[in-house]
Amino acid sequence: MTSSSTASIELPSGENMPVLGQGTWYLGERPARRRDELAALHAGLDLGMTLIDTAEMYGDGASEELVGEAISGRRADVFLVDKVLPSNASRQGTMQACRRSLQRLGVDLIDLYLLHWRGQHPLAETIEAFAELVDAGDIGQWGVSNFDLSDMSELLDAGGDDCATNQILYNLTRRGPEYDLLPWLREHRIPVMAYSPIEQGRLLGHHQVAEIAARHGVTPAQVALAWVLRQDMVAAIPRSSNAEHTRDNAEARDLQLTEEDVAALDTAFPSPTGPQPLDML
Repeated sequence: MTSSSTASIELPSGENMPVLGQGTWYLGERPARRRDELAALHAGLDLGMTLIDTAEMYGDGASEELVGEAISGRRADVFLVDKVLPSNASRQGTMQACRRSLQRLGVDLIDLYLLHWRGQHPLAETIEAFAELVDAGDIGQWGVSNFDLSDMSELLDAGGDDCATNQILYNLTRRGPEYDLLPWLREHRIPVMAYSPIEQGRLLGHHQVAEIAARHGVTPAQVALAWVLRQDMVAAIPRSSNAEHTRDNAEARDLQLTEEDVAALDTAFPSPTGPQPLDML
């Protein structure tokens, strides 16, 4: 994959999605941090991190309101991702939740709308609502989040052939999906969106990550991100509430890990030898 500010992944629809975006979990919840959080989101947009991911769950809509403020006047530049709670994912509930999200965001369209995780409502109902939202012009396309292999199989059996992505917890310390889920998704041409690609900062102190970072003259966060981004059909959405950290994240697109680096990381963080339950945060 070519690393640059315009690097993207082609979704099943043919539309392109940036390989590196911005997560917003916990953003928008503290008024004292709002200026810094807006500055971080603006910095990311300026650097081509135009995918912004949010959810109705985050701060009970506070994150969506922050994102709406951040993208005001720049909507055309943004690939906007939002998520519906499983408890709202009935046919009518999904449509109502989406329209509440659109109002909080202050936009007419959500580019990619995801079911946040598997819930009690039948998948066929949620899929039907997604299709109606696409037809109504409220969303561009839809996908899922936190779906394991069995969930994905059920989704396709329920008529979910138009699924555009599966957003999952995936990073150096959470490699379980590599055993069966990632190969299945690649076979079906469904890209992955990796959330918490730096394991909420916990990877930054790992000696092997730090050693590789020092060798390249970069930060440990950039190493962790570059490891995720080097893989085919995988995007990443690190969260940052600091413009400087956002700029660091953007530079990870240009870091090329060597075979030696990857081998060292494989030794420090072994790939799975059998199926594992999908981790969630």
